[in-house]
Amino acid sequence: MRQHPGGHNDRMATARLPLREWWARLLARVAVRPAPASRPAGAAFIVSPVQETCHGAGDDLLTAGLGRAGLLGPPVAFADALKPTPAELRRRAIQMSWKSIAWLQAAVAADTYGALAPVAGREYSAFARVPGARATHRVLAQIPDAFDRTARCLLVAPASGSRGIYGAIAVAGAWGLPRGYAVVYTDKAAGSGYWDSAGRSGVGLDGTRAEAGGALLEFEPAVPLAGHAAIGIKHAHSGDNPEADWGRHTLQAARFGLAMLDRAFPEQAPFTPRNTRVIAVGISNGGGAVLQAAALDTDGLLAGVAAGEPNVHVEGSRPLYDYATEAALWLPCALPDPFFDSAPGARGNPLLATAAAARCATLKARGWLQGGSLPEQARAALAHLRAQGWRDAALKSAAAMTVFDLWRSLCVLYAAAYARSGSGAMPCGYQYAATDGRGHPVPVVAAVAMAWWPDAAGVPPGEGVGIVDTRRVAPDPHAPGLLCLRTLWTGDDAAARYLRNSVAATRSGLPRPGLPVLVVHGAEDGLIPAAFSSAPYLAAARAAGRAVREWSVSPAQHFDAFLSIPGFAQQYVPLLPYVHAALDALWAHLAGGRPLPAEAVIRAVPGLPPTAANLRLPRSD
Repeated sequence: MRQHPGGHNDRMATARLPLREWWARLLARVAVRPAPASRPAGAAFIVSPVQETCHGAGDDLLTAGLGRAGLLGPPVAFADALKPTPAELRRRAIQMSWKSIAWLQAAVAADTYGALAPVAGREYSAFARVPGARATHRVLAQIPDAFDRTARCLLVAPASGSRGIYGAIAVAGAWGLPRGYAVVYTDKAAGSGYWDSAGRSGVGLDGTRAEAGGALLEFEPAVPLAGHAAIGIKHAHSGDNPEADWGRHTLQAARFGLAMLDRAFPEQAPFTPRNTRVIAVGISNGGGAVLQAAALDTDGLLAGVAAGEPNVHVEGSRPLYDYATEAALWLPCALPDPFFDSAPGARGNPLLATAAAARCATLKARGWLQGGSLPEQARAALAHLRAQGWRDAALKSAAAMTVFDLWRSLCVLYAAAYARSGSGAMPCGYQYAATDGRGHPVPVVAAVAMAWWPDAAGVPPGEGVGIVDTRRVAPDPHAPGLLCLRTLWTGDDAAARYLRNSVAATRSGLPRPGLPVLVVHGAEDGLIPAAFSSAPYLAAARAAGRAVREWSVSPAQHFDAFLSIPGFAQQYVPLLPYVHAALDALWAHLAGGRPLPAEAVIRAVPGLPPTAANLRLPRSD
């Protein structure tokens, strides 16, 4: 039986190497190799040198040498908080990406995400650009030393949310790297390469901060941002509407991965879709990206697609901006209703009742809400949401998005992206800056800025970066800004029409005929409700005769990482193991000739260790 990379067979093979080659490999593991200046063949979209690094057991590809215990532990410390090294930043970025996506548990992680054994290999990273874009996106290929040259598989994994380049490591790396498959990631022109206007600094290819005019930066505005203290977020401030290009980012990443396989194993080159299976996999925004890529893949680059909880917009669906601005306005008023008594996080904070009363008063003053008492108004707000298509299962987990202020965070960022405001003023008077406890701009703390790249999710607030709301007015301080954001969807002025056109540009087509696509979605997903996203997509794909299958998982909400918060694991199961099971089924179909799995509604058991039996994971053997 083939050992995992780094196992006994791998060590024996290394021991048989000639002394000169063994010594060369040892030296290669301790330094960054200078890359050729020329662009890789077949990857003319690369706009930077390709950085190549080698990684062994102490800083491997899958967990950066941390293992399960290290991933669970405190954030990786920097020896010098003001000058973290590229190796420290990489290790912390991988750790925080795992923590943000996966539900890591010391006792049962092996049943959920694999053994997490070290995977030695090489990384190749670069900046790329799609035609017409102003900003770059990152691509990064991980190629294990024990690459399976007989299976020859490349996973392409766009990050979820607006996360950085390692954002999908728990999705694709955890499944593919231990099997000897290569993985290539992209940040989809989002990420955490924040720009500091006051210090005129950004993030270089190796993750370290640098001043403008030095190294090529991940994001540097063409002109100064509005507001001296403003912090630039690539997704919001590039002026590109990157979501419209997520499919192109994904396909470019796949081509970059093939080119890096050529570089890593020249004796086996060329690596092409004819001799190497390319599988696209992603969750959330990454799931939407792989579905966009499936529609654009007219050349047959992809062999299969697995999309988890995809943020996908098709004709007839409700796009994220529509239902997020609606939820941001209406859910705070609905939360006092007894329906939410069992929703995790919806009770116990006395400030929620005050905020709910203020929001209900705002909605009633505009003539949108009936009822004289707070219970009557909460009941009316809940009825309104149900009338707009929200299902009860999604509403219950959507309560947490309200409590954590996620709806407002998303709406502020996406409004700027869709408005393509670039360096100009963000819509509705918002701004990103380092802030104090009252939301007022303050100078950036250098040590905090150094950790933006590994720690930030790409969607402020967080990591010392806050949302400055210039329209705040008591007693419902967020309402003026949110009403403005909502009007950008419902209004009929030039700004609203422009934003809706930008949203329309993100609409996905259907996969090319014959391309197998597996979609996995939690029935209780309250951030990307299936009724608004994957359900319309699947209906259109089935009507067109496409090879799509769906697994609806219950009870599963959107964020596996939330299961570490009290109350969540007792009601929900993690979704990511089902995405891995979908990859198992897809591989069995592509490599083993087995039929695509049947569509299924999977009813799992929450509150128990997430073993395959308790999760009722479909089997592909």
